[in-house]
Amino acid sequence: MPTARQWWHDAVIYQVYLRSFADSNGDGIGDIKGLQDRLPYLVDLGVDAVWITPWYRSPMADGGYDIADFRDIDPLFGTLDDADTLVAAAHAAGLRVIIDLPANHTSDMHPWFQDALHTAPYSRERARYFFRDGRGNEGELPPNDWISAFGGPAWTRTTRPDGQPGQWYLHLFAPEQPDLDWTNPEVRSEFTDILRFWFDRGVDGMRIDAVSAMAKVPGLPDAGHPPGARFESSTWVDNPHWDVDELHSILREFRIIADTYGPDRMFVAEAIVRSPERLARYVRPDELHTAFNFDFPRAGWNPAALREAIDRSRNALREVGAPATWVLSSHDETRHLTRFGRADTSTLPMTLIAGTDSDLVLGTRRARAAALLMLSLPGGAYLYQGEELGLEEVADLPEELLQDPTWERSGHTIRGRDGCRVPLPWDGDLPPFGFCNSGTQPWLPQPDIWKSKTVAAESNDPDSMLTLYRTALHFRRTLPALRGDCFAWRPMPTDVLAFDRGPSFRCVVNLSRQPLAIDPDTTVLLASADLTDVGYLPPDTAVWLRTHR
Repeated sequence: MPTARQWWHDAVIYQVYLRSFADSNGDGIGDIKGLQDRLPYLVDLGVDAVWITPWYRSPMADGGYDIADFRDIDPLFGTLDDADTLVAAAHAAGLRVIIDLPANHTSDMHPWFQDALHTAPYSRERARYFFRDGRGNEGELPPNDWISAFGGPAWTRTTRPDGQPGQWYLHLFAPEQPDLDWTNPEVRSEFTDILRFWFDRGVDGMRIDAVSAMAKVPGLPDAGHPPGARFESSTWVDNPHWDVDELHSILREFRIIADTYGPDRMFVAEAIVRSPERLARYVRPDELHTAFNFDFPRAGWNPAALREAIDRSRNALREVGAPATWVLSSHDETRHLTRFGRADTSTLPMTLIAGTDSDLVLGTRRARAAALLMLSLPGGAYLYQGEELGLEEVADLPEELLQDPTWERSGHTIRGRDGCRVPLPWDGDLPPFGFCNSGTQPWLPQPDIWKSKTVAAESNDPDSMLTLYRTALHFRRTLPALRGDCFAWRPMPTDVLAFDRGPSFRCVVNLSRQPLAIDPDTTVLLASADLTDVGYLPPDTAVWLRTHR
């Protein structure tokens, strides 16, 4: 078990979707220098670290998660020198830097995969991936029934030099993202070097993307997916291509490497598995350090589900000595402000987006309360860029601009994740709102109504979402009660969540439809809505209280 409390135990980490954060060179795409220019904003917000989505060389078939060179920066974003300068500037500003590492697959443009395509079956080059003969009389059927997270089968057939159909290759995501075979020693050696390459450059941690996909049951047996099955990994039990036990040996190797750089380097797992107990296996003392918590956003705006997610997560992770983490939105999910205004407030499988109808006034009220709930729980927290501005999902992007691979893979029936990736609004009354030069079109268009949600517009508004986040994060840094693991539920009505963090701090969240009397022996520190009716907490509102005992 860890003997010292490291920074990542209760850090607030801000996710930067690099293409959509800030553009410095006028091409309509966010970049490294744009992020560096905006570091003072993140310092002022009060976060502890920044997590940057993939910045490596990539054909961008999946927004950079298809990597052609793991040791270089894509020219869209800058150069290796830019990356080094950013890391140094972030450290000088007191911010840690976490980078995204998709280790399950490469791009189909990666030199390894291109070599594999041009060699014979069963070659050394093909052994780094999963090339297999097809089933059927002429090999015309995929090798098994595995499915892709982006829709359709997880296999694509190659073409031989003579033009005839060849072997199939595995891709649990897009066809442009062939899966690596982690039983291959060359793969393991390559990633040992990649990890050291970036740790040597000063990054503080890595988010291991799609970690649950990194091992497959030998022989690649059928999974039993029925026709039309969706990639719902949170329900799978004993699946041969997800959450397979053998992947934990890989994670132990990763941990050994990180530990050689000291105890303050960390990994966070992206593992969408069926339970907190399964998730806890990824953060055992000799494996990764923390894990993204998908059960919390999956609970939606439901008091019983939220309480269960909090309890099960904390209990499961406590058993292995790991801190919990909390998150409301990410680049893979419908923004929570929009979800909270719908009938179904929970998250959905990555490739699904619910109907566009949403009561954004209600969603905003709940999002403000959810922020105070999340930021007062023990453990770490992840903020997705724009949630601190109260940005909603952009559900009406023109179809011709959609870039998520799900859009094509679903035959234009599922819009995908572009709606939560629209560039940030910084200032001004008209798009592009300071994201890029006036007159330049961002890679995805911003709605005109965001003029009231720019950083500039909200910075001086005492009632804005940004002010709420800044104030909450200031309290989180300065109140001793919000550090450490102390936590105890308070007895409350069914639709109310309340807990104490030590003897002097209490969070109360009213998810009911009725006002709730506030304990008179307390002082309000921060509320998510105006407490006009003094002494009562309105519905869909949270409050932080100083208790007097």
